[in-house]
Amino acid sequence: MSYRLCIDIGGTFTDLVVADAQGNVNIFKSPTTPGNYTDAFIETVKMAAGHYSLPLKEFMGQCSTIEGGYFGHGSTVSTNAIIEGKVAKTALLCTKGFRDILVAREAGKENPYDFQMEYPEPYIPRYLTFGISERINAEGGIEIALNEEDVRQAIRQLKEYKVRAIAVALLWSIANPVHELKIAEIIDKEWPGIPYSLSHLVNPCIREYRRFSSTAIDASLKPLVSNYVAQLEKRLTEIGYKGQLSLLTSSGGVVSAEELVKKPIFSVDCGPALAPSAGRLIAETDLSLNNIITTDMGGTSFDVACITGGEIAVSRDTEVGGFMLGINKVDSKSIGAGGGSIAWVDSGGLLHIGPQSAGAVPGPACYNKGGTEPTVTDANIVLGYLDPTYFLGGEMKLDKKLAVKAIQDKVAAPLNISVEEAAYAIWGAVNASMSNVIQDITVWRGIDPREYLVVSGGGAGGLHMVAIAEELGGRQVLIPSVAGALSAFGGAFADVTSDFSLSKFTESGSFDYEGIKAALTSLERQAEEFFEHMRVPKKQQKLQVYAEARYPFQVWELPVLLQGTGIANQKQLDRLVADFHKLHHKVFTVSAPDQPVEFVYWRVKAIGKLPKPDFPAAKAVPSKAASKATRKAYFKDLGGMVDTPIYKGVDLKPGNVITAPAIIEEPTTTILVMPDSKASITRYGNYLIEIGKTAGKSRVVKK
Repeated sequence: MSYRLCIDIGGTFTDLVVADAQGNVNIFKSPTTPGNYTDAFIETVKMAAGHYSLPLKEFMGQCSTIEGGYFGHGSTVSTNAIIEGKVAKTALLCTKGFRDILVAREAGKENPYDFQMEYPEPYIPRYLTFGISERINAEGGIEIALNEEDVRQAIRQLKEYKVRAIAVALLWSIANPVHELKIAEIIDKEWPGIPYSLSHLVNPCIREYRRFSSTAIDASLKPLVSNYVAQLEKRLTEIGYKGQLSLLTSSGGVVSAEELVKKPIFSVDCGPALAPSAGRLIAETDLSLNNIITTDMGGTSFDVACITGGEIAVSRDTEVGGFMLGINKVDSKSIGAGGGSIAWVDSGGLLHIGPQSAGAVPGPACYNKGGTEPTVTDANIVLGYLDPTYFLGGEMKLDKKLAVKAIQDKVAAPLNISVEEAAYAIWGAVNASMSNVIQDITVWRGIDPREYLVVSGGGAGGLHMVAIAEELGGRQVLIPSVAGALSAFGGAFADVTSDFSLSKFTESGSFDYEGIKAALTSLERQAEEFFEHMRVPKKQQKLQVYAEARYPFQVWELPVLLQGTGIANQKQLDRLVADFHKLHHKVFTVSAPDQPVEFVYWRVKAIGKLPKPDFPAAKAVPSKAASKATRKAYFKDLGGMVDTPIYKGVDLKPGNVITAPAIIEEPTTTILVMPDSKASITRYGNYLIEIGKTAGKSRVVKK
């Protein structure tokens, strides 16, 4: 028998999803080991091998691609390195006279009215930024020839500074990369083996800061990611894995380890990018729905993304650690709001949640690993929502007394309220933060969250998302049985994907048919080479072509999907323009059909559609589920701590209906069924929560 595996390393827990040939799925979790991420990686694999009663090497052999298996992996290694400033020491070679692009960014300070805000530091210090004499114009012509001695002199200086990577970003290299390519030749000759990134390959976009920033980030990650992948592949070989390792990407798919090492910037935020893929697969399979909001609340962060008509939103405007990525990636928004987020009271008596997190070490106070700060998990224990003896299915015991003490000392006493009131305040405060970020990615972008199904993931999500959805006016929340490892589940069944883009300006009034044809042909050729390298069969290949367009004088573009793979005549152009006007009205509630449309970027998304298993479904037999126990849990609307039915997820069957209030305990997540709602078990064993007095009258539109 072969298995499909995916491991997602998070800030608090490392998640492993295993699926067999029949589509049966199991989840395994272990605390993340920040000192050496591969330790937790191997530990979860050992847990899985033990579950299937197989020796480790035999289990890994059955996961190998040569045996028909699959091994996917995503981690926070890149993201954490950027946030914590632990990337490789990197230099930047740029066009002479433009050393300050990373300093000036796009518009100076982010908040021009905050006079106390310090100017942000550039990603690469100015002393490691070297101007090279050269100049290419916007049409690709050479105005000033490359001064090769400038490059050699800069390299000599960089050797003295002991940099570990080099970013090369020249003005208008996207129009003619000849100078960047020549610099690459010189680097290879003068300093063989030093990692470097070229901007026209990393991110061929027209905006200098975004191209410079993404190139700098990519170069700074190359030593880290290549070393991590090499160590990981070595350890996998030692325990019996053979074949290709697939790595998760920020575009919501997987690529080979070799591909990702070439462009490590696409490993940033790869975990949150796979949660939407998982949410889409689950919602379409179980409920035939494709307008979805996916959320993922883990131990450290809360991530949210939006899917409309089955299309996962992407954006070039994402940042990590305050630095612009500038690449097309899944448009997910994250905040520091997880089970391990620390609650604290400021000098003015206001309660805050995060962004600091207790992480895996020492963890929340209730973990009994030395942590003393109150966290969201501690609050959920005090409120009776979590069973201290059944955390992770009983694999990990929690200490309620330590949770009570932390909240009493750090929150209840400063606010002069009871421990239960303080815990409820923490629970409500983190809900408000998560509600705000959902509104940011929906309401403020022209999306009505009331018309979307919420798919809630993460080990902590089930304790909060029903209340949040109710506040937003939502009617339905789907909590998958694999919610505790949603991103890993997405990675286990993700398609092979990669984006290829370039800048080519034209406008609807004088459209450059030949130029755009040549541009799209070039991108399609790159996509075909990608498919060939990834060994994707022809019948599984799919191309999606996007034009990123705007009205004249607008600053940002909207991505419009072409209804085909090219623009060859006026009829096709008219259809593309009409689609842009329609999309603009949907996003901004206004459009200007009498205005010309400018096209700035062109993008081809290569998708290798991998076969999805037929997940086993059971015939639903509607019935009331019988609770196995009760315990005191806090519900403010019911007067405080009340006896609450407790249900074990393993005992529930499709068709069972659970009325509120109630708590459902899965081995890797817990679900809080709030008053005025009900839960039903779907045919695939997921939990559909219907909210409000109109429960059962869905406003979510089916395909």
